[in-house]
Order: sequence, then C-alpha cells, then structure tokens
Amino acid sequence: MKLRFIGQYTLPPKQLIRKCGYGEIQTKTVSYARRLGALIYPRFHCYLDVIPNGFQVNIHLDQKQASYTGHTAHSGEYDGEVVEREGERIRLIIETFWIGDVLVKDDQSPKKPRVDLSQFG
Repeated sequence: MKLRFIGQYTLPPKQLIRKCGYGEIQTKTVSYARRLGALIYPRFHCYLDVIPNGFQVNIHLDQKQASYTGHTAHSGEYDGEVVEREGERIRLIIETFWIGDVLVKDDQSPKKPRVDLSQFG
C-alpha cells in the first residue's frame, strides 16, 4: 500500500514515521518496521520515498522472514484489511503534523487545499 503525503509538515518524513511507532532498519537501504508483538515477525515494514511536493510511505505486512538464504523476498502482504487499518492509523498520525501546502514561488503563507465546487451547482 502506498500512502502519499503532499504539503509541508513540522517534521521530516523520517521523524514522522518514528512518531507512528516505527524503528529504523539499516540494511542496503533504509527502511522502518513496527512489530505486532514481542517477536520480530509479523511486523509492518515500510520505505519512505521523496515525491514532488511531499513524500510517500510504501507499507506492507511481513508475516515471516525469508525462508531461503541470499534472498530478501518474503511473504509480504501489500493490501488487505490489516494493512489498510495500519495505513489509516499512519495517515491520522502524520496529518496532525501538517502545516500547509508547499509554498508557491513568491508566496509567504501556506494555504489549505482548495476544492472547486462550481460544477455541482
């Protein structure tokens, strides 16, 4: 599941995902995980990507570790009710740190997103 966050936030993405209870994992690429219990698995696992005007959280549920050496493939779930609930939890937490849209050139104040309702009469 991919969650996109557009705009300015009071904290950088790395700190925002930590506010959601995720710890940093440093392997070949930096990622973040949140355990569901005392054991390492199952766990939610995510990557952060910078996108135009914001960032993206790519999240999945790791049920277990890779069962063969030399490979990082696993039985990850990228959608479904459990992943959707976690995505909504992350969204609600991160949105509390939103301070406005990305500033447009020569604009000094963030503006809330506008919705054009003229087509509805």
